[in-house]
Amino acid sequence: MGKTILIDPVTRIEGHSKITIQLDERGAVADARFHVTQMRGFEKLVQGRPFHEMPSLMARICGICPVSHLMASAKACDALLAVQIPDAADKLRRIMNLAQIVQSHALSFFYLSAPDLLLGMDADPARRNIVGLLQEKPELARDGIRLRQFGQQTIELLGGRRIHPGWVVPGGVNEPLDAAKRDEILQALPETLALAERTLQWFKPLVENYRKEIRAFANFPSLFVGLVGAQDNLSFYDGALRVMDARGKIIADKIQAEDYAQYIGEAVEPDSYLKSAYYKPFGYPQGIYRVGPLARLNIVSTCETPRANREWAEFRELQRGPVLSSFHYHYARLVEILYALERMELLLADPAILSRHVRAYAAPNNYEGVGMSEAPRGTLIHHYKIDANGLMEWANLIIATGHNNLAMNQGVLQTAQHFVHGERLTDGALNRVEAVIRAYDPCLSCSTHAFGQMPLQVQLVNVKGELLDEKMRG
Repeated sequence: MGKTILIDPVTRIEGHSKITIQLDERGAVADARFHVTQMRGFEKLVQGRPFHEMPSLMARICGICPVSHLMASAKACDALLAVQIPDAADKLRRIMNLAQIVQSHALSFFYLSAPDLLLGMDADPARRNIVGLLQEKPELARDGIRLRQFGQQTIELLGGRRIHPGWVVPGGVNEPLDAAKRDEILQALPETLALAERTLQWFKPLVENYRKEIRAFANFPSLFVGLVGAQDNLSFYDGALRVMDARGKIIADKIQAEDYAQYIGEAVEPDSYLKSAYYKPFGYPQGIYRVGPLARLNIVSTCETPRANREWAEFRELQRGPVLSSFHYHYARLVEILYALERMELLLADPAILSRHVRAYAAPNNYEGVGMSEAPRGTLIHHYKIDANGLMEWANLIIATGHNNLAMNQGVLQTAQHFVHGERLTDGALNRVEAVIRAYDPCLSCSTHAFGQMPLQVQLVNVKGELLDEKMRG
């Protein structure tokens, strides 16, 4: 008889999940699954609310990446209004979104994954955390804290508060930027750019120590999906969807937000509250794809900004064609931090950023609208339908972590098969199974929105921890 290894909870990620690893009678890994065990049904909660409340409501989905939901939601509402927002508002939204990229990537890299990368996958769990990082390399930890602080402070300067700012609204933003706040952000950029470059120079030689992990951490052919700007450039706020295969061939391009459903489908599995998105033309589950930093750097032709462009070119030298190992999500995040800081500097240097005209006003002109942008973890889609009174009738949210769900499951299996052996189970081996999930930086509070009948598992356990009964639905 085989046995089951349970990793519960998965640590150093946002949200609640577990991993089950099935061993056969020889102690070899037969299967492994990533289960998201929390559920938040925002699609149902918003029904009946006025559509103009949606950006503020959607920001409450997550305390880590509320700005991402503000952007996608506001763009969906712009489509309902059928307006073109003022140029200054467009630039201000971009700046806040880039600040979100900086703070979220810094959290993922320095707080959640750097303990593994600096101290080692086999280090004592009591030390393998941000405190251990501070003790071992305090300057690196301080750099990470400062980068995240800068991102959060920029969000606060623009939106009035660091978490759940209500500043982004349908039609633009609700307050212009003044010169003092602009100058405060600009003054901090030289320091943060230096920190980002210093971290890249520290990290790149370290990659050589993790060849085994690079080979096993979700290193397989898949599609890559993300937004690309008009010049084939890296873009977080606008652009159209591109789909690239594992050989670097573009198989679908210039997909507009309103057409996403022709290409992206969603499936529900009975063992998780997280939907599995897939590329419709290939079917389920063959249409597996990845989004986020790794995918974005694979599908673009340029980062546009000079420092990030140099680092992107070096990143692409890791492999002929698209970079396939999900271990390199960490590397890609650092390149994106550098890009975000450079791009913010360019946007803030434009005198038009101080324009007082930052919002377009209109009544609803469409009954349906889709907003699409890039969150730190990947492509984010908000799709809304309203009635004649502007009340929400229906919403569907496709979150980056849902896009990556099939790839995360395949990565968990690949990593477990490589490192887990039933006869000699070690903490380091199980940590590597968790670490492949951390590479994707999943945000589970954002992503647990299921369609149709909700899967449900109920276990009855006595005071000794013994399982007495179990029922499953879905």
